[in-house]
Amino acid sequence: MKQSVVLLTILLASFSWISWNKNAYTGNSRAKEEIISCYNMETLNAYQKEASSVPFALLHQNARKIESYQELGKMIGFQTGDGKEASAYFIAAKKKTNNWLIVIQEWWGLNDNIKKEADNYYKDLGHMNVLAVDMYDGKVATTSDSAMKLMRGADMKRMVSIIQGSIGYAGENPNIYSVGWCFGGMWSLQTAILAGSKAKGSIMFYGRPEANIENLKTLNCDIIGFFGNKDQSPSPAVVNEFEKNMKAVNKNLETHKYEAGHGFANPSNPSFNAEAAADAYKKAIAFLKSHSK
Repeated sequence: MKQSVVLLTILLASFSWISWNKNAYTGNSRAKEEIISCYNMETLNAYQKEASSVPFALLHQNARKIESYQELGKMIGFQTGDGKEASAYFIAAKKKTNNWLIVIQEWWGLNDNIKKEADNYYKDLGHMNVLAVDMYDGKVATTSDSAMKLMRGADMKRMVSIIQGSIGYAGENPNIYSVGWCFGGMWSLQTAILAGSKAKGSIMFYGRPEANIENLKTLNCDIIGFFGNKDQSPSPAVVNEFEKNMKAVNKNLETHKYEAGHGFANPSNPSFNAEAAADAYKKAIAFLKSHSK
């Protein structure tokens, strides 16, 4: 009889423990879903629609080929929250540091130009791990038409997972900085939003600003942006609205505007503006140095 009572007690205790763990797991899953749902993707979806159009493609002349050079980094892989693996071009800091610069491609993909830019930032900063993420999972466009097709087929939720995975790859307590151009300029700001308190600074080169005020309220770092007055995406009016919105939510935004068109900082772009690019790069490096330890 005693053995039966003991056995029954053990079974009841086991059932209670399993039920508690199931509820706890369900609660954690629900919490994750709530966090994801709080992140509004309206701006990302709007950009995808615009960047999939012919007028947007016409802003991008086919990129010139970058001369071959000795790369400083290597390709690595990391896990993403959607159960897949992403890749990135990685250059490790010479000394251990929690400072990480996430570099984000233009709409062309992770090409040689972006790798070279990553190398440049690494050399001029000297105290950061640099991670240039591959947002297209290995695909690279060489013409405006092929880039437009890649954008049309892009999965924005997958890209969010890639950014979140890159932040996770940086470790438990990283200082996250980000920089990107065009498509990557938009994602640089989104990276700062997704990184939360880990974000320490974000650099936007002519990227679409976040239009959702609630998303902007979650920012925890300063933003610096470089824009062209002759650009149509984003247009000066859109940039002005961004400045207004950031001021309304009491967030720090520093903008610099040049008499230049879209893609003015890309040496492989036929519309490259050397003077504007040099000034913007100098200011970007100064921003990162002043915001990092």
